[in-house]
Amino acid sequence: MLSSNLITLDAILPSLKANTKKLALQELSERAAQLSKLPAREIFDAVLQRERLGSTGVGEGIAIPHAKLIKAKSIFGIFARLVRPIDFEALDGAPVDLICLLIAPESAGADHLKALARIARLLRDPSVTTKLRAARDVSALYAVLTEETTSHAA
Repeated sequence: MLSSNLITLDAILPSLKANTKKLALQELSERAAQLSKLPAREIFDAVLQRERLGSTGVGEGIAIPHAKLIKAKSIFGIFARLVRPIDFEALDGAPVDLICLLIAPESAGADHLKALARIARLLRDPSVTTKLRAARDVSALYAVLTEETTSHAA
């Protein structure tokens, strides 16, 4: 489960329409900018720079793009479910339909890694991804992402 301070209700895009990885990252960066008051271009550039090191498409239709920014005040996430899966150059070659963007301050260090691990652990659970793909709206997606379950205890 993700804590409600890592992902908020207004950080969820239930039906993102993007035909390419770049467009999806651009849309996620725009939403991150709205919520954080950071420049969308800086977020997008940092995320693209990280993607150049290797795809954050982790497999099973999931991507966890992430970046650290000097101006970021705290760690936060943006979650999107795509209308149609897109090629994300994922490790398993499967198209991606669930994306969780993570932004962290440059100084976050271990906290950034812990947040990434928490997201990865949650999204690796097939029962969670099934619920995310079946959820009808933002509040249902939020409930799945933040619900307390014993199977996700760290």
